[in-house]
Amino acid sequence: MSAPPTVQVNDLSRSYVTRQGLVRRTQRVTHALQGISFDVQPGEMFGLLGPNGAGKTTTVRILSTLLLPDSGTVRVLGLDVVRDVKALRRQIGFLFGGDRGLYGRVSARDNLRYFANLHGLPTAVSRRRIEELLEMVGLRDRAGDKVQTFSRGMKQRLHIARALLNDPRVLYLDEPTIGLDPVGARDIRGLIAGLAAQGRTVLLTTHYMAEAEELCQRVAIINHGRIAAIGPPQELHRLAADLYVLEIELAETTPELVSTLEGLASDDGRLWVEQVNGNQRIHLQSARARELVARALVVLSGHPVTSLSVREPSLEDVYVRLVTGPAEGAPPSEG
Repeated sequence: MSAPPTVQVNDLSRSYVTRQGLVRRTQRVTHALQGISFDVQPGEMFGLLGPNGAGKTTTVRILSTLLLPDSGTVRVLGLDVVRDVKALRRQIGFLFGGDRGLYGRVSARDNLRYFANLHGLPTAVSRRRIEELLEMVGLRDRAGDKVQTFSRGMKQRLHIARALLNDPRVLYLDEPTIGLDPVGARDIRGLIAGLAAQGRTVLLTTHYMAEAEELCQRVAIINHGRIAAIGPPQELHRLAADLYVLEIELAETTPELVSTLEGLASDDGRLWVEQVNGNQRIHLQSARARELVARALVVLSGHPVTSLSVREPSLEDVYVRLVTGPAEGAPPSEG
């Protein structure tokens, strides 16, 4: 019998009420979550993607027991996030990043010592755990330095160490690489991949589609408080299947050749041509782009073909389509 999901979210809703005006007070209700449901399996790296205000952080805060839901049920490790707060907090860790949550005027080691005390870790366990984590996140040599001297990337690594102090079985990472330079972001992704390899269940929110594709077994795309799609990144590519593009580069071309290629996918595709380093690059966009390769090769026989490839739609294509409407694999504008 397979193990039950580590995280079970069922019909979760949460709204915020804000009041405006000094004389005539009015109130505005924002529906942050509108009945979302999903599961996260044991040891899975699960991504929650969506634009600002979509409901990602609200979801993570509810899962972390930091925010109460309006309705629906959430169970983590079999524990209810409303009724079993104390027991659940012993087994989860979370990272919200940024400068909040760390004390800049004291050292990295003293920050971790303080938070270990809050977790109630015995002194001997705390001392050993802190040194192990500082080594793991690459801060052993800077452990005695004040956090206010750290770069943003170093602070994020310290946040990860803090989230792991209680050796959690479930870890929530809310945009862990936001604002980092490419090198710092790559370092953090390496740390996250290592955490998943240890068998921890990780829920990651991010704005970076390439990051989600690299790290996550499954993702959910959330928009306006609702889940628009959920599944493995590669399977979600089918939601933008019409954005497959057959790219053909030739030393030269003719109107007749272009017309013939365009006719291959006249029902569901479109074609455009651009100049690239003195060559002609033909883009044939069609949901049948892969099927058209063999037929295109016949048409291209005898022509000076430099390269031929099929470009698949990316998770970013799917994301843009779901949160803004149909994506355009746009050809160069005319005129």
